[in-house]
Amino acid sequence: MEPLVETVIEDVRWQDFGLELLVTRAVLASLDHLGLPLVGLTVCVMGCDDARMAELNGDFRGKVGPTNVLSWPDEHLSSDIEGGMPAQPTAGTAAEPQSLGDIAIAFDTCMREANVAGKPPADHVTHLVVHGLLHLIGYDHERDRDAARMEAAEVAILASLGISDPY
Repeated sequence: MEPLVETVIEDVRWQDFGLELLVTRAVLASLDHLGLPLVGLTVCVMGCDDARMAELNGDFRGKVGPTNVLSWPDEHLSSDIEGGMPAQPTAGTAAEPQSLGDIAIAFDTCMREANVAGKPPADHVTHLVVHGLLHLIGYDHERDRDAARMEAAEVAILASLGISDPY
């Protein structure tokens, strides 16, 4: 049986940080909040450094420099209607789960942002993992009502984990 979450550590600082446990906790809370199955879906999260993230950001978004989190959904689930609910992902089976997609998160940027905002780094990283996962399942923040729906989901999921409103 495939694991629900695969965590790939490219920067050893993520190992010391405890990224694998944090990611699993964030993904489980997110799927539970959204009423999605915990079996039959997988997600891969890569913990990297700013240099790798800058490379990915340039390759996939045409932007110079690192960002905190990037996501690549395997299925287009966004609603065409502003503020509309994303479509439900298609779950596979325990033996052959369906991938939701991939998330990359940059250590240096995340730690810097947490420090500047005066937030516990684990809380900030959890927020970014939840944010990335919501992108994988069709949430977005390009339009105002979509952003409001996404932020509300983030706040509720984080609250279920005992993390205060990041906004």
